[in-house]
Amino acid sequence: MIHLVHAVVSLGMLIVVPLGLTLLPTRTTSTRWWFAFAVPGVVALWLPRGSVSVVLASIYLAGTVVLIALAARHFWQHRRLSAQQVALYTALATPSIAALALVAERSSYELFGFNLTVLSLTVAHFHFAGFAAALMAYLAADGLAALSVPLGTGIVLLGFFLGDAVELAGAVVLTTGMWLVGWNLWRRSRRADRSTAILLVVSGSVLVITMLLAVSWALGHVADTPYLPLEWMVATHGVANAVGFGLCGVLAMRRERVRDAR
Repeated sequence: MIHLVHAVVSLGMLIVVPLGLTLLPTRTTSTRWWFAFAVPGVVALWLPRGSVSVVLASIYLAGTVVLIALAARHFWQHRRLSAQQVALYTALATPSIAALALVAERSSYELFGFNLTVLSLTVAHFHFAGFAAALMAYLAADGLAALSVPLGTGIVLLGFFLGDAVELAGAVVLTTGMWLVGWNLWRRSRRADRSTAILLVVSGSVLVITMLLAVSWALGHVADTPYLPLEWMVATHGVANAVGFGLCGVLAMRRERVRDAR
């Protein structure tokens, strides 16, 4: 299972995040700088835990701090906080949570008392339920849809500390937001070219099943209801969200951006 998690995270670091950065209004149309931080982070994933992987993961953490600085600069320049802006800043902030978890996991340190498996999953979660989800909410939605995604992500994060019931509430809010984003992606596909439309439909469609799995997982830890084992959640919910939603969604938005620039 851990190798599959590492593969998903590598996809996020090397493809989804840099492609996503080119779509944001934070002067990141060139992403060469990102790879100087992301490549060491990916190498850290695949090396044994120890001092070398901790140093490499720390380099990645430094790169995610740059994203926070970009968010702060954008807010200072515009000084407004619409629902879309909240989604934008969430997208830029959440990779740092993933990177901090990565540094802790590579050092075999149970940060805030979370075991190493939970920390590994946190790295994946905040690249996709964090960055990718908030990015798509910013690009494809507004109002309630744009706001409920970062709100749900934040409540899920609080649930890590406050208990399963809070995490369930976060999963419900996040699922609502993701389904609203998915609906907006389906609507967007109607005016896109064929290839872009397919990507948009795939991105929006997988959310129907993957977010139901997320709610069933959270509910199963509060009430006596069935849910998939962790390994199956990674293989289904995790992979489908990473590839079907995150990657296809970012590729679709990138195609639209290139078309509009012509």
